[in-house]
Amino acid sequence: MSNKMKKKPHTAAFKFKVAIAAIKGDKTTAELCQEYGIVSSQLFKWKKNLLERGEAVFEHGSSAAQGGETAQIDKLHATIGRLKVENDFLAKFAGRSQ
Repeated sequence: MSNKMKKKPHTAAFKFKVAIAAIKGDKTTAELCQEYGIVSSQLFKWKKNLLERGEAVFEHGSSAAQGGETAQIDKLHATIGRLKVENDFLAKFAGRSQ
């Protein structure tokens, strides 16, 4: 029998929250690891990634976030349009068959 620990998947939001807590320095590494149920090597990795890649947040500014929202809105509008055409067609067909 093996007592290997299984990898626990963590969301990006969780990793960000833990890394920010580590950067703040209000608690020790051991306290943070115990509180969030992670190992210290993982905490250091997330903190390092945030410090190295954190500048990417400011490279594109808010336009990157708006671009994703715009694309999603366009996709939703296309779906609404398609459904409207289908509903109009079905309404005509149902009206003729009665």
